[in-house]
Amino acid sequence: MKSYVRAAVAVAVASMVTALSGQSHATVFAAWQVADVPFGDTLNARKYPSSTSQKQAAYPNGTVLQMTGRCTGGIDLLDIAGEPHWTQRQAIRYRWCEVWHDPAQNGHFVTGWVYGKYIAPY
Repeated sequence: MKSYVRAAVAVAVASMVTALSGQSHATVFAAWQVADVPFGDTLNARKYPSSTSQKQAAYPNGTVLQMTGRCTGGIDLLDIAGEPHWTQRQAIRYRWCEVWHDPAQNGHFVTGWVYGKYIAPY
């Protein structure tokens, strides 16, 4: 009986992963955190990779973000993950990187963009 339950759970998890992968650009996330934002300020997550784009949410220093891995300029955070942290930060310092987040905190996750100067590997 237990093997049937395990099989049913495995099918359910596989179905959820398949459904979610259709909604996002990536199925594997890189954890980075907000860092070096000036005192009293926050990092804005925006709809598109531009400082003039619509603001979706704001995050203070120390907030852990789920990054899709995709950054402007063709950089993938997952490709540079083995490098020292300072090398990773330099690679994306002047790039926008895509985040997978829930701006309204209602369970509706969307993609957004944060400026690389203010994120660091977690």
